[in-house]
Amino acid sequence: MNEEASDADRFLALVAAAQDRDIRLTSIQAGLLVAAELGIARDSRAFARKLGIAHSLVLRELNVLAEREGLLRIVKRDLRTMRVHYMLLPRDEV
Repeated sequence: MNEEASDADRFLALVAAAQDRDIRLTSIQAGLLVAAELGIARDSRAFARKLGIAHSLVLRELNVLAEREGLLRIVKRDLRTMRVHYMLLPRDEV
C-alpha cells in the first residue's frame, strides 16, 4: 500500500471515529473537524479541493458546525472568494 492510500485510510478512519463519538455529525462535518485537527485544511476552499467536494456543500456544513457550541470558531470570511477560515476550539474551552 502506498503512503497516499494509507493517509487516506487513516483520515477516513478518523472521520468514522468522530461520527461514532457524535452521531449528529455528517461525514463532511466530521471531515472538517479531522482535517483541522491534523492540519490538513483550515479553510473551506482548501478542504473542498483536497477532498473533491463542491465548495458550496462544505460551506453549508461548516456553517452548521459553527452554530453548534464547543466545536469550532470561524476566524475569517473572505467575501470575494467565499473562503471561510476556521479553527478548532481548544479542549479547555469545550
